[in-house]
Amino acid sequence: MNFHYRFNIQFLGYRYSGWMFQPKYKTVQGMVDKTFEFLFPESKFKTFGESRTDAKVSANTFYFYLNIDREIVDPNFIEIFNSNLPNDIKALSLKSVPAGYNPLGLKNNKHYIYLFSFGEKPHPFAAAILFNEPKHLDIEKMKVGAKLFEGTHNFVKYCSKPTANTILTREVTHCEIVENTFYAANFFPEKSYCLSIKSQGFLRYQVRLIMGQLFELGKGNITLKDIKDSLIPMDEIPVRNIAAGSALILQEIMP
Repeated sequence: MNFHYRFNIQFLGYRYSGWMFQPKYKTVQGMVDKTFEFLFPESKFKTFGESRTDAKVSANTFYFYLNIDREIVDPNFIEIFNSNLPNDIKALSLKSVPAGYNPLGLKNNKHYIYLFSFGEKPHPFAAAILFNEPKHLDIEKMKVGAKLFEGTHNFVKYCSKPTANTILTREVTHCEIVENTFYAANFFPEKSYCLSIKSQGFLRYQVRLIMGQLFELGKGNITLKDIKDSLIPMDEIPVRNIAAGSALILQEIMP
């Protein structure tokens, strides 16, 4: 008999090559599976992430599904699980789910944020979740540019290596540049900013490519018209500038 559980976790992605298991790389799923192997050495199990993250990307909210041949009955299991996970992964909760539960078929809305600053280089400790652009950025123009991505568009130029079956037309329900009020630390710069973006589904590298375009806009290398034109694509060549993964955070997953 198998038992089925949905876990809610958080992780700092800076030293991981994303969530999904890769034989030659350190991944969040790999560390989670190793922990289950240690806690349940005689059991057979399988984990499935309800979404994916790129290398170095962090998550304030992330869900994965566990299919295992034994029941988890200890009411303190989350504490036990956390005491065996590395310090950059934290389990928040688990709940039993039906046998027919399909984590890959969920249509949840995802909220990503991208933290950045510009000008003087901040303390190196900030690098794990905040990107610094040394050149001046026109934040007001970037705010206007971010709003252009809202709505339903063909995002072929904001996707890496789409397949013939990739659905390129997506709806972005919210996209704006705001001052960062999500995270703070005494080693952060005095002022930092954030791209806040929401959609039911994102393409591979979509948020990082959008952020890269907004950086180019803020530096004066492209115009608002260039962004408008990229959303009515005449070709399938992706935009060239992709923002670093380490400042991207999966902030929230909403029903």
